Amino acid sequence: MGAIAKQPEVKNYINGKFERNGQPSMDVISPLDGSVISTLPLSTYIELDVAVKAAKEAYPAWSSMTIKERVQIFFRYRSLLEKNMDELAKLVQLENGKTYGESIAEVEKSMELCEFACSMPQIVSNEVQEVSKGVECRIERKPLGVVASIAPFNFPNMVPHWSMPNALVLGNTMIMKPSELVPLSAMRMAELLKEAGLPDGVFNIVNGGKEIVEAICDHPGIEAVSFVGSTVVAKIVYRRATSNLKRCVALGGAKNHLIVLPDANADMTANNVIASMAGCAGQRCMAASVMVGVDNIQHIIDKMVEEAKAIIPGENLGSVISAEAKERIENYITEAEKQGAIILVDGRGFSVPGKSGGFYVGPTIIDHVTPEMSVAKEEIFGPVIAIIRAKDFNEAIAIENSSNYGNAAAIFTQSGALAKEFMEKASAGMVGVNIGVPVPREPFSFGGWNESKFGVADITGRSSIEFWTQVKKTTVKWNQGAKTNWMS
Repeated sequence: MGAIAKQPEVKNYINGKFERNGQPSMDVISPLDGSVISTLPLSTYIELDVAVKAAKEAYPAWSSMTIKERVQIFFRYRSLLEKNMDELAKLVQLENGKTYGESIAEVEKSMELCEFACSMPQIVSNEVQEVSKGVECRIERKPLGVVASIAPFNFPNMVPHWSMPNALVLGNTMIMKPSELVPLSAMRMAELLKEAGLPDGVFNIVNGGKEIVEAICDHPGIEAVSFVGSTVVAKIVYRRATSNLKRCVALGGAKNHLIVLPDANADMTANNVIASMAGCAGQRCMAASVMVGVDNIQHIIDKMVEEAKAIIPGENLGSVISAEAKERIENYITEAEKQGAIILVDGRGFSVPGKSGGFYVGPTIIDHVTPEMSVAKEEIFGPVIAIIRAKDFNEAIAIENSSNYGNAAAIFTQSGALAKEFMEKASAGMVGVNIGVPVPREPFSFGGWNESKFGVADITGRSSIEFWTQVKKTTVKWNQGAKTNWMS
C-alpha cells in the first residue's frame, strides 16, 4: 500500500443521508503508520433516537414487501461488493492494518454472507398443516421491527455482514454501530446499499463510543441487539439489553486450544497452527492461542519455528490495531518470560521501515507455558501462541476444558478414534480436526460456548433466522360442517 491518504470525515447515516451535527469528535488513526486519517462524531442518545425514528418509519413498507422482493436488492448489493472489491479491501487495510490479501478475503466472505441471505426465500417457508378435519394451522416468521448491530474493529467489512443482510432480508430495519476505531468501511457499505436500491431508513449508522452502545441497549424502540467484541463488554451489553426486555446475542472473546498429537502430519500441522496464530495479526476470535502438545511433538514445534520466522511484519503480517494493543501484547510476552516460559520466536520491538509510527508485533512462539500463566488463560488478541506440554490425550482435554472460553478448539492427529473423542469432549461451539481455523461456512452458523457467547441462537447461518424473527401461529376453520372438538 502506498502513502496513507486522508479520508473524508466520518458521518452518521440516517434516513438515506450522511450528516454530522456538531457532535464532539475523535481522531481515526491508521494502524499502518499511526497517522490520523479522519475524524469520528461521538454521537449521543439524541442522534440515536433520530435514527430509530427513521428506521421505525421505514419499517411498515419494508416489512410488507415479500422476501423475494427484498432479496433482489441484496443480489444487486452482492454484485456491487464484487465490483468494488479492490476499493473495499484497501479501505479495510487502511483502517484495520490487515494485509491486502486478508482484506480481499474479508470482502469475499461478506459476499458469501450476502449469498446466504439471498437464499432465504428457499429456507424461510411457512408451515401449513390440517391438524383436524376442516381445521388448518399455519406458522409464519415475522420480523421484529427495529434492530441494532454493534460491530468490532477486527473485521470492519465482514462482521457487519454477519448481521445486516439476514436481519434486513427477513424484514427488519437496522441501526449499525461500527467500532469507533474502524468506521470507514461501514460508510461505504451504506453507499453501496443505497446504490443497490435499499429504501431510505432501512439501514442507518450511528457512530460513537461507549455512550452509543449504552443508548442502544436502553432505547425502547429497538427490539433486538447483536454484539461482537470482548467478553467483558459482551457481558455488560447482554445484561443491559436483556434487562430492557430486548433480545440479545453477544459474542465475546476466545482462548482457542489446538491439541497436537505425535502422529499429526508435521508439515500440515505446523503450517496450519502458525497460519491460525498469525492470520489477521492474531486479531480474530478464531485464532490459535494455545497449543497443547501431547508427548513428543518437538519435531512439529521445530517446523513451527521455521514457519514463524518466514512471517515478516509489514510484508506478510499486518499491524495490530493500536499502540495500546501493541503494548498489551508485548507485556504478555514479557510476563511469560519472567515466569519461566521459553520464547522460541520473539515478536517484540518490531518497527517497519518507512512506517515507524505503525503498530506492529511479530509472530511469537512461547514454549513450556504452564496452565496458570496469564498467557495461557487470557485473550491476547495478537500473533502469539503459547505451548503447553501434556503427558497424554486426557490431560490435553482437561486443559482445553478448563478454559472459561469456548469459541473454537481443534485437534491435529491421524487417529480417527481420538479425533472423534475430541469432537465429543471439547468444550467449544466450533470444533476442527486438522484445521487451524474451524469457521463454519454458510448455512452453518457461527457462535461459541461458555464465556464466548451470551444468548440463544447464533449470529449467522440458519440459526440467525430464529434470532431475527418471531413466529406467528394462525388457526383457521373453513369447513362449517366439521364437528366441534377440542381444536374448534
